Amino acid sequence: MQTDYDTDRNFKTPNSNKHKRFLKLIALVSTFGGLLFGYDTGVINGALPFMSRPDQLNLNAFTEGLVASSLLFGAAFGAVFSGKLADMKGRRKVIMYLAIIFLATTLGCSLAPNAELMIFFRFLLGLAVGGASVTVPTYLAEVSPAEKRGQIVTQNELMIVSGQLLAYTFNAMIASYTGGAGHIWRYMLVLATLPAVFLWIGMLIVPESPRWYASKGKLKSALHVLHLIRRQKRANLELITIKKSIEKESKINKAGFKDLNVGWIRRIVLLGIGIAVVQQITGVNSIMYYGTHILQEAGFQAQVALIANIANGIISVLATLFGMWLLGKVNHRPTLLVGLTGTSLSLLLIGIFSLTLHGTALLPFLVLGMTVTFLAFQQGAISPVTWLMLSEIFPLRLRGLGMGVTVFCLWITNFLIGLIFPVLLNWIGLSTTFFVFFVCGLGALAFVGKFLPETNGHSLEELERYFKNFDKNQAVQESQQAD
Repeated sequence: MQTDYDTDRNFKTPNSNKHKRFLKLIALVSTFGGLLFGYDTGVINGALPFMSRPDQLNLNAFTEGLVASSLLFGAAFGAVFSGKLADMKGRRKVIMYLAIIFLATTLGCSLAPNAELMIFFRFLLGLAVGGASVTVPTYLAEVSPAEKRGQIVTQNELMIVSGQLLAYTFNAMIASYTGGAGHIWRYMLVLATLPAVFLWIGMLIVPESPRWYASKGKLKSALHVLHLIRRQKRANLELITIKKSIEKESKINKAGFKDLNVGWIRRIVLLGIGIAVVQQITGVNSIMYYGTHILQEAGFQAQVALIANIANGIISVLATLFGMWLLGKVNHRPTLLVGLTGTSLSLLLIGIFSLTLHGTALLPFLVLGMTVTFLAFQQGAISPVTWLMLSEIFPLRLRGLGMGVTVFCLWITNFLIGLIFPVLLNWIGLSTTFFVFFVCGLGALAFVGKFLPETNGHSLEELERYFKNFDKNQAVQESQQAD
């Protein structure tokens, strides 16, 4: 007799510790979406100098920015719409759709004969990147046991920076092997088809999210999947918990855009947008997308810059591992302030060194040292705390609106920085560009210091009361001042 578990009906319930090994397989397969995210955002770092040549796509500073940032513009929309699609079709199916988009658009970028088609396919590729940035963590959170959820979900962050490291490494290897021929950017890009194929095949053998099944009333399928990844007694208890959670959420009146007229709701959403913008205006992605270009501007030869840029990828992976370990051990607000202080000082020193040591043999090594230091603070403190705080500040009724608006603003800020960075570099030079980012870093420090509350150790309900009382206290203070 056919059941309602769809493609999961052929799985046998594991015994002993097989459920733990199967959960590890699920995490490995699904986080290839994060690996693709990282590779496709990082590969442009080494490919751009080659595709900009007159005999290739003949890019100027503005079209370089468009090629790099069009992916980020697409990601903003992919992040917003993939959540709704995943609710309708299922997390597993959407990840499979994303794998197909990754494959098709990567081939389109690799074969693009001109800048216009390259920008078009990079935009479409961005839809998959943005979709993966939302759907993969959601899927991981819903299949993970509560005590391991943070550890498993942050594996996706590790895969993103690992994908960027792979991109930097393969860029350097291809350039060295081919002697720096102009067309090699096509080989750099096309390598991303391999993890896309692996992701699609891998998602064929892993199950759908049990929480999604339960949300659609397919409780038998939900229990079957839970038996695959939990011990039997725990699976039965967890299904009861999931059912209660879904019933509770169904009774909650979710906030919409009209609710932004309410002061405390507007304050939390604006705070979420501020946290997202703070992460981006440090200029992190100017280094992740244009690191090779920066090192060339500092004085390295093209192929040496490609090799040196691998250091940025290595420190990102190591710092992300440190950040994963650090989460939960320290308060979030001071960690963010320390991270922003470190990145701001690194930006200031890049600007000073570029201004005072221009043309010297020492400059490129100092700039490399500062980019590595910058990424250590960014990936070890700012990035992990940003995503954790965004998950903590929104009460349940606000989470859909808050995360949707916040993630969209994050990607749009990322897009604008990716677009204008090469223009700024061409217009005002390396030192002044980084002085601009330093000023942005000071603004980020001021914002966090003045407006951001501590979220560590506080429940969503406590934070909601804090923001409601904040408005009341503010009104009392204004009334007293008026008297």
